[in-house]
Amino acid sequence: MTIGLPEILILSAVALVFLVAIVLIAARAGARPAGPLAWRSPGLLPPISAELQLRVRELYAEGRKIEAIKLVREQTGLGLKEAKAVADTLGSGNPLPMPAGHGQSDLASRVRELKAAGRTEQAVYLVRGETGMGQTEAETFVDTL
Repeated sequence: MTIGLPEILILSAVALVFLVAIVLIAARAGARPAGPLAWRSPGLLPPISAELQLRVRELYAEGRKIEAIKLVREQTGLGLKEAKAVADTLGSGNPLPMPAGHGQSDLASRVRELKAAGRTEQAVYLVRGETGMGQTEAETFVDTL
């Protein structure tokens, strides 16, 4: 039994469809948002874990600033300018700036403000970023307030 041109074309088309499906699945699994994250509000930083802050400080101490900025971008979805500002701040040993009006209030007060404004998802991100809690723990914390 020999394989003719029609069979080869059909097998090639099936292989191409299979390859495209694999590429799309892989791209989706590792996809990062192209623009600003939907939960972010102007003036508010995304959650930046204590581990990320420590790693950025370590990279700066080693003189690896570009790697630190890339790490911030990968972990937070920030743009280059914002990520550089965050990395520079952390690398210089300074704490991250708090948005205007939030400097004196405690975490629970800020979470209550976000919940009252209907921004529960952002409240969960805030709790995760400042405490290092997991998603479920942070959601429980926000729900109890």
